[in-house]
Amino acid sequence: MANIVIVGAQWGDEAKGKIIDYLARGASMVVRYGGGNNAGHSVKVGDQEYSFHLVPSGILHPHLKCVVSSGTVIDPLVLASELDELSARGISLQNLALSPSAHLILPYHRLQDQEEETLRGEERIGTTGRGIGPAYADKASRTGIRLGELTNLPRFRELLFNALVHKNLLLTKVYGLDPLDPETVYKEYADSAHKLIPYIKETTSMIAETAQAGGTLFEGAQGSLLDIDLGTYPYVTSSHPIAGGACIGTGVGPTLIDKVIGVSKSYTTRVGAGIFPTELLNDTGNYIREKGREYGTTTGRPRRCGWLDIPVLRYSSMINGLSGLALGHLDVLSGLKEVNICTAYRYEDGTCIETLSENWTSAGVPSPIYETLPGWEEDLSDIRTLEQLPVNARRYVEKIEKMLKLPVVTLSFGPDRDQTIVLDHTLHTQRRSI
Repeated sequence: MANIVIVGAQWGDEAKGKIIDYLARGASMVVRYGGGNNAGHSVKVGDQEYSFHLVPSGILHPHLKCVVSSGTVIDPLVLASELDELSARGISLQNLALSPSAHLILPYHRLQDQEEETLRGEERIGTTGRGIGPAYADKASRTGIRLGELTNLPRFRELLFNALVHKNLLLTKVYGLDPLDPETVYKEYADSAHKLIPYIKETTSMIAETAQAGGTLFEGAQGSLLDIDLGTYPYVTSSHPIAGGACIGTGVGPTLIDKVIGVSKSYTTRVGAGIFPTELLNDTGNYIREKGREYGTTTGRPRRCGWLDIPVLRYSSMINGLSGLALGHLDVLSGLKEVNICTAYRYEDGTCIETLSENWTSAGVPSPIYETLPGWEEDLSDIRTLEQLPVNARRYVEKIEKMLKLPVVTLSFGPDRDQTIVLDHTLHTQRRSI
């Protein structure tokens, strides 16, 4: 199997976890390369549904090595709880490895995140309040504490106490909060450390060696349009969900990446604030939300819903170098008499563009230009071959391929692992060139 990066091609919540779980049966390793517990991946197998926040989606396959790499930020309390839950459900964790270079999310990061969002008022970004942004900020300012420090608790205690001297000044003088008690924080995190220490291993060489042989899946979190550099700033995350983040967050060189698969819904969703040209604030938007169960895996927040946005996908294809598209949630559109696809944008001055502008804040919010296609009434949940797909649904998929000049490599018709059609069988069989 080739080395494949799986990225969200929109603003996140595209069901990357399902695609990773599906492809993992032919892989050797799954690596989560960025983000924190602000992301949630759901996987359904039979009547069992699993929600992952930090652990790679491949953990359901016992043969796989599963790595949380150096590009992530880890809240030890959340991760320890996730491991306990998986163990209680009989999921083996013996092949899990955590990078000692991953940075820690600590209580003051969560407080900073929440207070800063409150202070923004109407300019809120829509952060989950999990402390991800402040943890990455400390990493960039070289004041963060890394996961490996938990293996030496006296050293961790010293670093934590030193950090709290500054952080308590921030919490009390700027935000007007009570200070954190260093000893209380230390004891809480020391308890979690004992659960995580068995999994903390040197991962950079482990990932590199496996990637050399092929069969590594790189699991992105969030979506490409939330990238800190290339997303719809400032309404973005604090890491690199794009394909390039797989190299930054793991230490694997770009020459070892064979394919990049973008995961997209058959419509568009977004959580939090920021540009959303095709958003539907009407009954159709509500229909998509309820039928697609468009509520956040991590937060439970209702997602904003709209028609499929081709300019967004063109931009995503460009910045990721997409090899193909994994198109999902086609079943959600069943029952609509007509479906719209946004093919381009029009600005107030009459200018039309076919891809999202990198400088979107200066250009203003564009109006979508739609092409309307006939819908389909048929239930797609039992579709297992392309030939079974209703004619109008098939034409919808073909239209997307034509506009993006990109092949659709998988189609999904529901949350279950088996509700998937693979159109490019080399995803399982192709070996990388050495």
